[in-house]
Amino acid sequence: MKALLKKSASLILTLGIVSSLAACSSGSSGGAQGESNGKIKLTLWDQSVGNTDPSAKLLPEIVEKWNSEHPDIQVERTGTTGEQYKTKVKTSIAAGEAPDLFYGMGGGSFMQPYIKSGNVLEISSYLTDDIKERMGPGMAEAINMDGKIYTLPVYTHIANLYVNTELFEQAGAKIPTTYNELLDAVTKLKAAGITPAVIGEKDRWPGMYWYDIIAMRQAGNAAVMEAFKDPSKWDSPDFVAAATKMQQLAQAGAFNSSMFSMSYDEMLGAFNAGNGAMMFQANWVNAGIEDPSSAVKGKVKVIPFPVFEDGKGTNTEIFGGAVDGFYINQNTKHPKEAVEFLMYLSEQLGTQGFLAGAGLPSWKTDALDTSSLSSLDLSAADIMKTATSFIAWWDNILPAESAEAHKNLIAQLLAGDVTPEEFCKQMAQLKPTELSL
Repeated sequence: MKALLKKSASLILTLGIVSSLAACSSGSSGGAQGESNGKIKLTLWDQSVGNTDPSAKLLPEIVEKWNSEHPDIQVERTGTTGEQYKTKVKTSIAAGEAPDLFYGMGGGSFMQPYIKSGNVLEISSYLTDDIKERMGPGMAEAINMDGKIYTLPVYTHIANLYVNTELFEQAGAKIPTTYNELLDAVTKLKAAGITPAVIGEKDRWPGMYWYDIIAMRQAGNAAVMEAFKDPSKWDSPDFVAAATKMQQLAQAGAFNSSMFSMSYDEMLGAFNAGNGAMMFQANWVNAGIEDPSSAVKGKVKVIPFPVFEDGKGTNTEIFGGAVDGFYINQNTKHPKEAVEFLMYLSEQLGTQGFLAGAGLPSWKTDALDTSSLSSLDLSAADIMKTATSFIAWWDNILPAESAEAHKNLIAQLLAGDVTPEEFCKQMAQLKPTELSL
């Protein structure tokens, strides 16, 4: 594991490998805070809200515990839901009203502009050897950006295929390991009156996950990386083949007919209620699937996305691996205290979140009782150990405008409004991504 993460550290950092979670948090004015009644006040923004995100429960508990133990340094937390979070951070930074600390999606297209423009505090000089020692293998390297550190790891996420084994058995379908087996499973599930897979395409990024992994399996991770840097390569046979497979699945009825009106949260609800046999998502969904209220608790298996008979990708090429974290406003009036809280928050959320099924560990877990972890958590961790390369969530890698165009094009592909060839020609018009490999 240590060798793997060190080997992949530059890739993880470059791509902002993290997260995309998927859920977000709600409003409040920002701005670095001063003192009030002799107490230092720090503001914190994050995107963890909703019943499906384990961090949404943990974050307020961690902040409350900090506040009770640090009466002179009080933290006010605000969460913002959905895509609104990214807009809120962007607007607040532009207006000079950002909070003291805020959640950032790795080092890709979301955070890089703020780091380059000097809006984020470099924390290298504050980090002790003790803190670095407490991080998991490879994590200190993963957060290092050109010799500088701006954040600390929380946990890691990777995306895989979730299958409801009970529904597969009802339909007499085999859990797929290849594309042809996936198509066969779709046919058998539909014949049994079962929705093969659910997508919450109202939020657009869940559909993006499907296309992106299909492209990675068809072309291989190295080709995807080259296309990020040279968008003309999106218009090539491998990516046309990937778009064709995506559209073929849609036309075969692989996805719920309500996908364009279904949100991410509704997608999770549908899958957890047993209303879909498959879902392609990151391991932040594990806690909801294993919740006592879930109708599919104990019936779901997580597997690598199938490989393609004619593809160049392998099942050890992982979608995800992102090291998400919190960042500090360069203009905070209390950098020392903000870093102190950042260290506390990152380790507490990282370790407690691992035990709660929120993500794979970025901090050492030797002293933790992991006996309560679900089979999904353990399976995801085992899959990550096999990784030969990582590519993070594409909307965090692509430049912001290109990320939006990419998601919109995938929605059109799913709806049949563009052909695979048209899709790829428009993808070739995206802006290049700066990757320091």
